[in-house]
Amino acid sequence: MKKLEQNIDLSFNYTKADFGDDFLWGVASSAFQTEGHHDKFGKGASIWDEFSSRKKAILNNDSPNIATNFYENYKEDIKLVKALSIPYFRFSISWSRILPNGTGEINQEGINFYNDVLDACKENNVEPFVTLYHWDLPLELEKKGGWTNRDILEWFEEYTTVCVNAFKDKVKYWVVLNEPSIFVGAGYFLGIHAPGKKGINNFLPAMHHSLLCQSIGFKTIKKIDPNTQVGTTFSCTYITPKTYSEKDIKAAERIDTLLNKAFLEPSLGLGYPISKLPFLKHIAKYTLKGDEDLIKVEFDFIGLQNYTREVIEHHSYTPYVNAKLVAANKRNVDTTLMNWEIHPKSIYMMILKFSEYEGVKKIIITENGASFLDEVKSDIIHDEKRVSFIESYLQQVLYAKQKTDKVKGYFVWSLTDNFEWTEGYKQRFGLIYIDYDSQQRIIKKSGIWYKKFLEGK
Repeated sequence: MKKLEQNIDLSFNYTKADFGDDFLWGVASSAFQTEGHHDKFGKGASIWDEFSSRKKAILNNDSPNIATNFYENYKEDIKLVKALSIPYFRFSISWSRILPNGTGEINQEGINFYNDVLDACKENNVEPFVTLYHWDLPLELEKKGGWTNRDILEWFEEYTTVCVNAFKDKVKYWVVLNEPSIFVGAGYFLGIHAPGKKGINNFLPAMHHSLLCQSIGFKTIKKIDPNTQVGTTFSCTYITPKTYSEKDIKAAERIDTLLNKAFLEPSLGLGYPISKLPFLKHIAKYTLKGDEDLIKVEFDFIGLQNYTREVIEHHSYTPYVNAKLVAANKRNVDTTLMNWEIHPKSIYMMILKFSEYEGVKKIIITENGASFLDEVKSDIIHDEKRVSFIESYLQQVLYAKQKTDKVKGYFVWSLTDNFEWTEGYKQRFGLIYIDYDSQQRIIKKSGIWYKKFLEGK
């Protein structure tokens, strides 16, 4: 706590007040990346528990089994949210901590844990923003096909019902799914994320079923608690062509459709964008009568999660999209440690792009942040690059807000450093530094910056 009063230069030319009194300010995290205790207190295994145990699946063979030990440290971490003057805390529920086998018997210890977390939020005057699914499908369900099995519609409805009935009196904001395009694309097409499946025959049913569950989750929550605010989040990336050649422009359009439209437009009742991505016509194989209506949903808000832009060029040998990314480190641009281009205007462009959809009522930036090599000197974390990143992206959010009144909030990713999926512990996104050996928390200069910004100082 002593690190809160360090001096830091605040050079931005806008204030919190410029965003309005109804703007939501928060910070985000997820269960699997932080909780630890992966096989204790009644929790069942998830697909990420299994995937991360595979040799060379995770950088440096890093293990998520302890992570930031949020399971034991949640009180301290939520006190830090309060200390940083952050009003909203977004976190997720581990499906396999609630239903160890994915369905059936409820683990009361899991229910008790999340009730304790929610109570800690209330005690610290922090509003919880709860995500139902942040990539950690119960392993027992994956053994039955996971997202490729249409039975997941019933499994997910059961899980949603259990959670909402258990926590409805303490939660005003629900997020149904976190970035379906990523967990489906990376996990069921490229095979680089859990569960490690590959190919179009896995991707298409997983895509369709995730979007159906997205709608089912919304309707289930609203049926139980009509007054709650329910949304979902979409990963979005600003796409530009490498050149003005027709081939590169068309390639960029295909990638833009895949990353920014294919998982959104069906939910808005616009159908799959088959004209731009003809391979999506094969999704009909997994579509039943009534699905087009079932998949449509009027979310109270959508979360946009933007970090960068990608430059695209035509590539004849890439199946289905005939396009490839031009890596940021080959373009002579500033990058984060993730080799993502630092391109603040990307968040502005994506807010305006999504705001053009009539069915999008409200936009909240549910994730934005950056990983850098944090320098530790005398227990002070010098992460001025992260301060600059957040400041510059927030400036663009404000510009977008001046163009559309749909943008209503901003959440930094992430509260603490954590287990960053296949990147293990190399990537640090947190406003708070974690010493993984001692589990010590140290507030970074970016955390102090955010605190002072939110306090109007």
